Amino acid sequence: MRLSPLGDRALRIEVGSTIDEETHARVRAVCARLAARVVPGTIELVPAFASVTVFYDPLLVPRMAGGDDVGAYARFAALVTHALTDLDDATLLPARTVEIPVCYGGEYGPDLESVAQQHDLSAEEVVRIHTAGDYVVYMIGFSPGFAYLGGLSPRIATPRRAEPRTMVPAGSVGIGGDQTGVYPLASPGGWQLIGRTPLVLFDAARAPAALLAAGDRVRFRPIVPNEYAERVGG
Repeated sequence: MRLSPLGDRALRIEVGSTIDEETHARVRAVCARLAARVVPGTIELVPAFASVTVFYDPLLVPRMAGGDDVGAYARFAALVTHALTDLDDATLLPARTVEIPVCYGGEYGPDLESVAQQHDLSAEEVVRIHTAGDYVVYMIGFSPGFAYLGGLSPRIATPRRAEPRTMVPAGSVGIGGDQTGVYPLASPGGWQLIGRTPLVLFDAARAPAALLAAGDRVRFRPIVPNEYAERVGG
């Protein structure tokens, strides 16, 4: 691991340089350890693909006993390093599995046919491959509650659109390169849209606000337009 400052109120812990489940497990292990052994001054832990950023309050970081004191970052980094001792022994809790119902194609997935054509597949085959995947939430980013999901089959990995849309409806399920994800809020976006879910991925009035969190496993389940309409209306 490599620690480095990120501004004057954050510390970045790099645990790897690749996007894969082994690196992700190390990210989760760091978060689990620092959640169990809270370093004084810690405000928030933010996991990413291959790193964890720890936001802290410099005024709350304890001063060293005896001798000349050093800056808040050096003190905080020393405490974090000590907390992460023997990290390999950290035990991770079992991952939570979340099922997301999706209405594929048509007005809900306007790029489904294009994705199928790019891979010489039928739309039905794309849906079958997408719903057969076992996905892992590597990180949350881009917008509140947006989960970057790893585990997409190379058979349907598709580059982003040449021209992003100025507005993508909330709940849209897309493919961007070798990842898939769900837009939690209406926003601009350039991923290939293959479907839409009636689930609310982010609600500021809910606790927790985001449906998904780093480390979760995700499975997609196909639904018909009538079920989508009923769930949205209900």
